[in-house]
Amino acid sequence: MGKLRTARTVVAMPKFLVPLLLGLALAACSLPPLPFRQQAEPTAQLAPSPSAAMSEAAAPATVVAAPRPTSAPLPTIPPQPTLEPAVSAALADQERLLVELYRRANPAVVSIDVFGTPLPENHPVVPGLPERSRGQGSGFLYDDQGHIVTNHHVISGAERFQVRWYDGTTALADLVGSDPDSDLAVLKVRAIPAGVAPLPIGDSREVEVGQTAVAIGSPFGEQNTLTVGVVSGLGRTLRGPTRTFGSFSIPNIIQTDAAINPGNSGGPLLNTRGEVIGVNTAIAVSQGGGSFEGVGYAVPASTLVKVVPALISEGRYAHPWMGIRMFSLDALSAERLGLPVERGVLITDVQSNSPAARAGLRGGSRDVTLNGVPLRVGGDIVLGLNGRPVADGDQLIGLLDLDYRVGDTITLSVLRDGEQAPTDVPLVLEARP
Repeated sequence: MGKLRTARTVVAMPKFLVPLLLGLALAACSLPPLPFRQQAEPTAQLAPSPSAAMSEAAAPATVVAAPRPTSAPLPTIPPQPTLEPAVSAALADQERLLVELYRRANPAVVSIDVFGTPLPENHPVVPGLPERSRGQGSGFLYDDQGHIVTNHHVISGAERFQVRWYDGTTALADLVGSDPDSDLAVLKVRAIPAGVAPLPIGDSREVEVGQTAVAIGSPFGEQNTLTVGVVSGLGRTLRGPTRTFGSFSIPNIIQTDAAINPGNSGGPLLNTRGEVIGVNTAIAVSQGGGSFEGVGYAVPASTLVKVVPALISEGRYAHPWMGIRMFSLDALSAERLGLPVERGVLITDVQSNSPAARAGLRGGSRDVTLNGVPLRVGGDIVLGLNGRPVADGDQLIGLLDLDYRVGDTITLSVLRDGEQAPTDVPLVLEARP
């Protein structure tokens, strides 16, 4: 383009026209070039204002202010010196570790687009009707057969799935299996890009509070990002799906302060060795609002290694089930109820035709009110499982999920109303209906 220049005559102009003219000038720079021909150099001219209608002779003279004298230069100050290598070495080593960890793990982490129900195959094409996306999440390559692990809530209700790899390439994926009770799901792609390898799975039983946690995923549909924090809690429990006869929980959840945002769901939570210790699944938000509270949750690898192989082979996973409703006791509630223990699990109800019913466990026999809430009391109190003390319902569910499967026989240590010593009750675990 030719040089941008103004007309020689300077006139008064309303301030509101300056942004408009600037926008027009910028827009002109993006127009396609005219066919080549010899022509005068183009100029940019200010748009005329009402006062510009006057002749050049009638325009007021421009007053030019005299130049102001410059101040004496300030003394020269050199920049702050950089930190000595001995001081910054530890942080530099951590940076190199994170850079290398991301370089290795990032290719296996994918973004997942989920789509609504498409038109039937024999339906005529409808021009201008795009297939609408329903949501987006993350996932990671689990094995060399193209299986992608993600969250159940990412793919729930959708019928078509697209995987987006780190380099921008995309592939359609099929749903292999899904488990709402652990919030895990498995997709499968038909091909894996060159150079992409599955992520190794770690042992979440060895995870400790305070160790570094690294989350990789595609928040808000952006390309993969890495956030770093620590494991801030273990043994958390999240509310799971609700059935007609009760609700279930997702136990043994890992808590982290590594930033997890919408779109991170289904992505891996890694240790500093690059091993998957959890699958990012939820965040804590302020009550009544949507602001992030700095607490994220991940389904542990101990659950992943049990559920995912079953989803690949059978499309579902059978969770062990006892068939009881329960209430977690503490010292205060036990005192108010007149119970001779300070901790344990009070069985409030036993479902008919359940493993608990066949084992002879007893539910509550009378109704009371505790802290304004109705509670059925008089049932068995579970104090232990296979010789391990049980403090509350979350721990009982966590032990079942961590160490036992359908068909296993467990022994519950139970204290019954009116008895002085616990009774051992064997129970055969069945599949959750």
